[in-house]
Amino acid sequence: MKTTIYFVRHGIAPFSLEQEKTSGGARLNEQGQADAQRVATLLEDKRIDVIVSSSHHRARETVLPLAELLHKDIILYNELIERPIATLNEAISEEELIKAIERSFTDKDYCMPEGETTRQAQERAMPVIFKLLSDYQGKRMVIGTHGNIMTIIMNYFDSNYGFNFWQQTSKPDIYEVEFEDKQLISVQRLWDC
Repeated sequence: MKTTIYFVRHGIAPFSLEQEKTSGGARLNEQGQADAQRVATLLEDKRIDVIVSSSHHRARETVLPLAELLHKDIILYNELIERPIATLNEAISEEELIKAIERSFTDKDYCMPEGETTRQAQERAMPVIFKLLSDYQGKRMVIGTHGNIMTIIMNYFDSNYGFNFWQQTSKPDIYEVEFEDKQLISVQRLWDC
């Protein structure tokens, strides 16, 4: 039986280490909010049965206009928050961050100090994904997510979804991912930058 997940990567939100550690992450900026409205327009006719999201503000806020349009609640999961590849106690350069993310897709047990490996992120997120695939088998669901954890989830099913895939995603982004039982059978990008 075919189940469809629409992974919705969050819109633009100004990153802040302090907000990431203490308050559920950054909120969408004005462009991010406008893009969230576009997300709702793109998905309103997809016969969505359930809307799920990372508990971080930026992911939830990106799917909120759709939830309001469809009169659906958003089910939040802390297990679906973004993967911190490095410590959240001090800033690191974007170059260091990119190199670490790239390495983490070839070495699933790599992370920077106080970070989370790809394997650890899969171990926390995949039980939720399998539960959703079981609970909503044959249904269509939206998951408000983040670029890295979305790629890590897709990588679990198909190793071709790795660093290069992550690098070409946008904020926001939408992928229609179809499963037959718990096997990934197709991925189609719906967001048109």
